[in-house]
Amino acid sequence: VPQVPLVTEEMVELYRELSGHPVLSTASLGPDVTTQYGGKYCSLSTEWLQRDLARAENIRFCRQYLIFHDGASITYSGPTGTCSEIKGELLSQESPSRALKAVLRKVSSKEKKEKQFLEVWDQSRKVKSIDLTALDKHGSIYDDDEFGCLAWSHSETHLLYVAEKKRPKAESFFQRKELRVSDEDMEQPKKEDEPLKGEQFVYHEDWGEMLSTRSVPVLCVLDIEGSSISVLEGIPDHLSPGQAFWCPDDTGVVFVGWWHEPFRLGLRHCTNRRSALFYVDLTGGSCELLSEDTKAVWSPRLSPDNCRIVYLENDAMGPHQQCSRLRMYDWYTEETSTVLEVVPRQVWGAFPGIYSMLPGLCWAADSRRIVLDTVQRSQQDVFVVDTVTGATTCLTADAPQGCWSVLTIDQNILVASFSTPSCPPALKVAMLPEAGQEAQVRWVCLQDASPVPNISWGIRTLQPPPEQENPQYAGLDFDAILLRPSEGPAAQKPPLVVMPHGGPHSVFTAGWMLYPAALCRLGFAVLLVNYRGSLGFGQDSVASLPGNVGTQDVRDVQLCVERVLQEEPLDASRVALVGGSHGGFLACHLLGQFPDTYHVCVVRNPVVNIASMVGTTDIPDWCLTETGLPYAPGALPDPAQWTEMLHKSPMRYVDQVRAPVLLLLGEDDRRVPPKQGLEYYRALKARGVPTRLLWYPGNSHALAGIEAEADGFMNIALWLSKHLR
Repeated sequence: VPQVPLVTEEMVELYRELSGHPVLSTASLGPDVTTQYGGKYCSLSTEWLQRDLARAENIRFCRQYLIFHDGASITYSGPTGTCSEIKGELLSQESPSRALKAVLRKVSSKEKKEKQFLEVWDQSRKVKSIDLTALDKHGSIYDDDEFGCLAWSHSETHLLYVAEKKRPKAESFFQRKELRVSDEDMEQPKKEDEPLKGEQFVYHEDWGEMLSTRSVPVLCVLDIEGSSISVLEGIPDHLSPGQAFWCPDDTGVVFVGWWHEPFRLGLRHCTNRRSALFYVDLTGGSCELLSEDTKAVWSPRLSPDNCRIVYLENDAMGPHQQCSRLRMYDWYTEETSTVLEVVPRQVWGAFPGIYSMLPGLCWAADSRRIVLDTVQRSQQDVFVVDTVTGATTCLTADAPQGCWSVLTIDQNILVASFSTPSCPPALKVAMLPEAGQEAQVRWVCLQDASPVPNISWGIRTLQPPPEQENPQYAGLDFDAILLRPSEGPAAQKPPLVVMPHGGPHSVFTAGWMLYPAALCRLGFAVLLVNYRGSLGFGQDSVASLPGNVGTQDVRDVQLCVERVLQEEPLDASRVALVGGSHGGFLACHLLGQFPDTYHVCVVRNPVVNIASMVGTTDIPDWCLTETGLPYAPGALPDPAQWTEMLHKSPMRYVDQVRAPVLLLLGEDDRRVPPKQGLEYYRALKARGVPTRLLWYPGNSHALAGIEAEADGFMNIALWLSKHLR
């Protein structure tokens, strides 16, 4: 039996080591306790995610901390006890008084069928356990970030959540009926739940990638005392509700409603879907519009004094990710104001714009300020926003550069995660200073993380040459993050791995990323390119790319590669491309447009032919929008538009490709269906290009399954090593 090469064993151990670093998921603070000496402390419960390669799953575990403070600053903090794994929890939420906690749990029955239970815990025991599956009032509860919620009423007597609408049973036309034994039985009326004939194979639309079991969401209320469930009525049939919470007096529910006519489009990572904020009255069943109905609305958050709701607003359609407006609705005056407008261009020292959802708890104790994190070019920072004046202050301006993420804020105790490309996430806490003194914030480290050795990194800014400027958006620049080995022989002149991000409207932030860190430890320099069109640079940068994919973004990456090869001690004879989704689109473009620069390539679920993708993806609007064409649900592309989509696709340049290509495809990918990768694979094989394809069942667009992720890394590392000898 041939021995596994030592280099492979080293790769396995390296991946095992680096993949074991946990990342912070959520945090919640307990109530303040006053000691006999007048001091105050509170508990902090955190949830972390960690890859378990032996079990081939992501595990969740919790760790507790104590935070002592004097109301103005943290005086002492530290962990209590050891970590413990969390099993079966889908959602959890503490009540407003923090005396109770609701948990949605999945449990496998003796028949190995999955059941869902809603549990209520007090500070000493489980006080309620309700078998939602047995009650059969609805389908599975939603635990996703798009629709899902678990909200306590202010009275702490009811729980609100989102679930799939109960679907009538169906049976074959040829299903035999049970024999009726008497004339009396024959005269009994038809039962409500009697199966419908001919409905077995009716197609039910869903919300696309990662939401294939989400079709018709309904809002449900659990009466805790009576253990009874009611499905809310009054929501218009053309809306799909989610992200719901109780109105201030518990007489109704506020929710985001998405239009799903004439058909549903993919919702995950698509903050441009037409939606609005609504209120449904629990007594009369009336439904009232609270926001504009021509925009895209998401992430509503109610203030602690129950007077104001802040939410994010985007233009409907257009790019899937954009710079958002921060809007505020006053519950009692029923007036809506704009707190922060869309930012055209990022300027250091000014607010960069909002590009991601608000933290679940984001309000300061004064019910006037909110805290959020947002990308600022290639880093992520924490800001406090005065919702009355619109004034903003960066709370991490004097802190280390990297990726800061807000986990929660409660009674002005702020909890955040911080990481860099060479350091896994650490847990940080701070007291939010009084208004006007926010710049004096002091961060305290509760759980540090050791930097990974032999990785140095930096951010560089690039300006396109005049001939590559976008005349409509002149003066835009872009960034790249370069990781490189800092010690040993590999640091002298390492090979370069070029990684453009997907989206295209997303961004690499200077935070912890497993693949780039692991490749750097193996001796590769890694270039993460935030080309024009990335988030964090202002809305002008986002708007500059649609209609210019395949040219502007490709030239940005190529300019960055050429500049780095000129200015850094890197081996220009060993340059690789690694990209997924739109990053794979760019990698395939670069392979064909600049075949002399690149020597090997890896693509994960790449877009290779926009024209053939438009009829199979869950986001057909993306294909037209990014090509620069108008999208309408009922419109069919004409021959000129089909030609334009193909013209902007990497398949156009396949005849020029010479470098070996490894493809990694997810069988269940709804966003970029695997037939895209197969189309490229066959074209390369027909042209004699060395090609290998890995097919991952049970994996969708992100290839995020633990086995697929680990196997993918090993195959990528071996493919690069083999072809960059």
